[in-house]
Amino acid sequence: MPAPHKPGKSSTAPGRRAPLRLGVNIDHVATLRNARGGVHPDPLRAAHLAIEGGADGITAHLREDRRHISDTDITRLKNELTRPLNLEMAATDEMLKIAIRHVPNACCLVPERREERTTEGGLDVRGSVKTLKPFVAKLQDAGIRVSLFIEPDIKTIEAAAKVGADIVELHTGRYCNLALEHDAVGVAREIERHATAVRAAAAAGLEVHAGHGLTYNTVKPIAEMPEIVELNIGHFLIGEAIFGGLSGAVRRMRLLMDEARDDVLRAGRSDR
Repeated sequence: MPAPHKPGKSSTAPGRRAPLRLGVNIDHVATLRNARGGVHPDPLRAAHLAIEGGADGITAHLREDRRHISDTDITRLKNELTRPLNLEMAATDEMLKIAIRHVPNACCLVPERREERTTEGGLDVRGSVKTLKPFVAKLQDAGIRVSLFIEPDIKTIEAAAKVGADIVELHTGRYCNLALEHDAVGVAREIERHATAVRAAAAAGLEVHAGHGLTYNTVKPIAEMPEIVELNIGHFLIGEAIFGGLSGAVRRMRLLMDEARDDVLRAGRSDR
């Protein structure tokens, strides 16, 4: 994986595209497997196919109720992956022990409610500074980079910096939902909100990631934000894999991301 982005400094030589990593979330391969039990389809095989298609890393969410990814999946992914593993998890003692045992490349702390179908909204960092700060420190002491999954909100970004996180991952779900509803005004508002948050996070010294609900049709405006260094995309790519294979779905997303960064580069040259 490319070296971590350092806000305020150019990470590419003149004339080259700013790097944008793609993390592929394989949770819903496990969801399909668990619908019948057994071992097929195998999330590890899906991870290898995603990497073949251009993924820079693999994301897996080990939920407290183990509804999709299992402990065995995490063990196999950590032992056999050829790319970094990003472990999504709740900030609980149980998950802390698992993370320290496996030492993934990064842990992304997310809110988690048992009744939700998927992660809904960002982590309440502002209301949890006292508990999150020592939790983050314990992960970092084990050599794990720590990301917080948050709403694109300035005060929350300030709180993320206060607790000592390395990374913030901005929740793009509202933007994507508005795009599905063809709400042009709402989409424009959300894009501006994300752009403001991205700049604030980078200025605070945080590495900036984004994800949730991104599709071929919605990835471009997010990928064009030069401060963002990684997108994490899962459900959409697993769904597209049904129709054309996972490697092909990832390859197409990779192309759209790279084209968006090329557009940014061309715009920058024309402004000189």
